[in-house]
Amino acid sequence: MTNTSNRLAVFDLDGTLLDTIGDLAEACNHMLRLRGLDTHTCEEYCYMVGNGILRLVERALPESLRNPEYVEQARQDFLAYYTEHIDCHTRPYDGIREVLHTLQAEGWVLAVASNKFDSGTRKLVASIFPEVEFKAVYGNREGFPLKPDKALLDLIMEECGASPATSFMIGDSGVDIQTAKSAGVRSVGCLWGFRSREELEAQGADYIATHPLELLQILTD
Repeated sequence: MTNTSNRLAVFDLDGTLLDTIGDLAEACNHMLRLRGLDTHTCEEYCYMVGNGILRLVERALPESLRNPEYVEQARQDFLAYYTEHIDCHTRPYDGIREVLHTLQAEGWVLAVASNKFDSGTRKLVASIFPEVEFKAVYGNREGFPLKPDKALLDLIMEECGASPATSFMIGDSGVDIQTAKSAGVRSVGCLWGFRSREELEAQGADYIATHPLELLQILTD
């Protein structure tokens, strides 16, 4: 029988563990400049991210150009640039490293579930948190739908020997809160990321954290 007693903390990546908006914005703006199109600010991109690269590129383009063929070409240009510049400005949020180290020392199982493409997710986690033992690190991968579908979270719980009752989903957007609800997992909304308190509360986050270090109190109460 599978052991389902492990305490599991599943983190979103962009806007939760890492501030990635600078690199995402620069890659999108590079794609737009190639086409002679107007660019966007980092603040505007905060409301475009969260549903995978295809949706990000689509939202960045003018509505009149959002046909499948054009969007796919733009996505390829975005990926070519972003893959080479994925960590130029990306940094962990203040306090995140301490949170991960503390949870790991206290016996928590740690994992990442992101809508970023899988290879980029793994590259960033491995390069920025080499000392942290994540039991599972998954981005958008073939055969699995994007969050808020719960398939990836279910897979992570199975691989980590955890149940919904012993698991938390931690993220900065309504997508993460919806994912947690679908899987029957408690959710923590993070206000240091890309989205607002109003969005997190509207989706029914079980907890709201204003600073990464608050996660320790929420998870260990």
